[in-house]
Amino acid sequence: MVRALSVLAVIALDASVALAQQDPIKERKALMKNNADQAKVGAAMVKGEEPFDLAKVKKIFAAFENTAAKAPALFPEHSTDQPTADDSYSASPEIWQNMDDFKAKLAKFGSDAKAASTSVKDLDSFKAAFNNIGKNDCGGCHEKYRLKNGSAQR
Repeated sequence: MVRALSVLAVIALDASVALAQQDPIKERKALMKNNADQAKVGAAMVKGEEPFDLAKVKKIFAAFENTAAKAPALFPEHSTDQPTADDSYSASPEIWQNMDDFKAKLAKFGSDAKAASTSVKDLDSFKAAFNNIGKNDCGGCHEKYRLKNGSAQR
């Protein structure tokens, strides 16, 4: 009985992974949109437009960690995309030419978000961590691996 349940659990997991992989472009764009939405919340706190809220900060960094964990699997070979009217951004072909570097940047993004989640206690520590991640992790990756309207963002 236990063995049968284990087999069913593995089959269910494989099926859910397969479903998620059916449209990796849609999945990765959804992750990035969620990151952007969370970054807007963080930017509002940094600018003083919204009060510092540790629960929201934890949610921001959790979203970043989630993206860092899931994104590598969402860039299979030949999954390039094109800008659309709704989304002017697309993945640069350089991702597939430098996959090890791309994955290393995602891993650093995840570890930086995890470290920030545990170390941030107040607005000042949030500003430092959030700005560091934005500049070095998000910015560093987007500069090299994201295109806007088909052109590099440099």
